[in-house]
Amino acid sequence: MKLLVCTQAVDKGDPVLGFFHQWLQEFARHFEHIHVVCLKEGEHDLPSNVSVRSLGKEEGRSLFKYLFRFYSYAWGLRNEYDAVFVHMNQEYVLLGGKLWWLLRKRVVLWRNHKKGSVLTRLATYLAHTICYTSPAAYVAGFKNAIRMPIGIDTNVFMPRGNQVDKNSVLFLGRLDAVKHPDIFLGALEVLGREGVTFHADMYGDPTPGRESYAEALRKRFSTTPGVTFHPGVRNDQTPSIYSAHAIYVNLTPSGSFDKTIGEAMSSGCIVVAANEALRGILPDQLIVDPQKLESVVAGIRAALAMDDTARAELRERSRAYIERDHSLSLLASKLAALYKA
Repeated sequence: MKLLVCTQAVDKGDPVLGFFHQWLQEFARHFEHIHVVCLKEGEHDLPSNVSVRSLGKEEGRSLFKYLFRFYSYAWGLRNEYDAVFVHMNQEYVLLGGKLWWLLRKRVVLWRNHKKGSVLTRLATYLAHTICYTSPAAYVAGFKNAIRMPIGIDTNVFMPRGNQVDKNSVLFLGRLDAVKHPDIFLGALEVLGREGVTFHADMYGDPTPGRESYAEALRKRFSTTPGVTFHPGVRNDQTPSIYSAHAIYVNLTPSGSFDKTIGEAMSSGCIVVAANEALRGILPDQLIVDPQKLESVVAGIRAALAMDDTARAELRERSRAYIERDHSLSLLASKLAALYKA
C-alpha cells in the first residue's frame, strides 16, 4: 500500500517535532511508498521509499502558496497513494477531506489534544478513523476513534548503563504556561528551603510569540540554587539527556499523552507526571496535580526519597510498559492494520 502523510514538519533537528522523523523511518517498513506533504521541510535522512514535499514555510509565510501546493500534491499524486494519514493538524482533513472521499482514499487523523471545536468535529466526520493516545483526549469519545500507542523508539530511548546522580532532576519541554514550568520551579524552591538535595536541569524554549513568559520565568528563578536553564535541544540529542538524569518531571495536564513521558520511562528515568493515564502504571504519589504547588512538591520529594531497590524496580517496570504498550514498532503495525481492515 502507498500512503500520503500530511504533517507539520519533517526535520529531525526540530526540538518539538523531530520525533516524526523516527516515525517515518519505521512507517517505511510497513508501506510500499510514503509521500509526505509537510508545512516545513528541514534536515532529514529517510529511506528511499519516502519522498518529501513541502508547502514552503521554510521559504517564507504565504497562505496562497500553502493552499496551491497542497491541492497540487493532493490531486497530482492521486494515482500514487492509496490512503492518507494526517498527523496532528486537522486543517489538512478540513481542506482535503471531501476530495479524498471522492477519490475513495481512506483517511486516518491523528489528534491527541484535550480541547476541540466545531472544526474538530467536522474533521472527525471527514476522516474514517481518528487516533488518540490519551483517554482524556477530546476525540476519545467519538465512535470512529481508536486508542493507539504513543510511538517510542525503544532502541533509541534506552538506559545507557552510565552512573547517574540519584538527585538529578530533568524538565524537558516547551517553556510555555501549559507545561507549568513555573509550578515545577516553585516546587524546587520549596524543596530547597526544606534542605532537600537536588540538581535540576531545564531544557526548552518557548513557542514563538510567547517569549515574554519564558524570559520572566528565567529572570524570576535565575538565582534558585540547584537549577540550571538550557536552551531547547534537537530530539536526537534527548536520549543522552534522559539517561543522564534519575528523575523526569512532566506537568502537562491530562488530555494528551506527552511523548516525552514515554521517552523518559523508556530511558530509565523515574517519572513524576500530571497525566491520569498513568494511574496504575506509576505509584500514586508520583502522579500530581499540576496546578497545586504542594502536590508537585510532594511528588518530587517522593521520587527523590525512593531507595535504590524501589527505583530499580520502577525503572524496569516503566520500560517494560513502554515496550509492551507504546513502542514505535507497535504503533506502525497497528497503523498499517487500520488501512488493511
